[in-house]
Amino acid sequence: MERENKRVNLSVFQKAKKGNYYCGDSYFYRETDDAFLCALADGLGSGEMARESSKAVMDVIEENPILTVEALVKKCNEVLVGKRGVVLGILRIDFKTDTYSYSSIGNIGVITVESDGKRNRNIPLAGYLSGYPRTLRVTRGKAQKGMVFLMFSDGVNDRRLSSKLTRIKNVEHITQQYKELYGQSRDDDTTLIAMEYD
Repeated sequence: MERENKRVNLSVFQKAKKGNYYCGDSYFYRETDDAFLCALADGLGSGEMARESSKAVMDVIEENPILTVEALVKKCNEVLVGKRGVVLGILRIDFKTDTYSYSSIGNIGVITVESDGKRNRNIPLAGYLSGYPRTLRVTRGKAQKGMVFLMFSDGVNDRRLSSKLTRIKNVEHITQQYKELYGQSRDDDTTLIAMEYD
């Protein structure tokens, strides 16, 4: 389903692993006058306990949307002490400087598609957040009008996000096509978030 924001168009496809009622993936997004923030967490394993951890991380992000990507990851890590770990991706687009920054730990994938069609696939840091200090890598770049960002959990096979699929500029069409082509084969919780910087 597509959600219209002022500066970023966003569409999400999410389904629980086959046979599970609870999806272990949680996501959050918010747009203000200054910035757009989107985060996706996948709790380790699946089901209700995975959901509890990923939701705890999203609650932290929802309460602190103005923090930098680095500060958000640190706060998320702190809330996971005594809980099942998560893998996490966070994207921030700064409207005042037309720049983006993102970080990905574990198997949360991020693909950027520039307005000229050039694709970049982020290589996430290995491991997961579990309450222990983590090194962090943040990727930064210039946000161009018409740029598309794809963030997805490991239920999405990134080979299926072919150049043909990512050439589509309408974010709702991207998630709808993915759902029609691959939405039934779910060996894991699946979340695909497509965003276009308008």
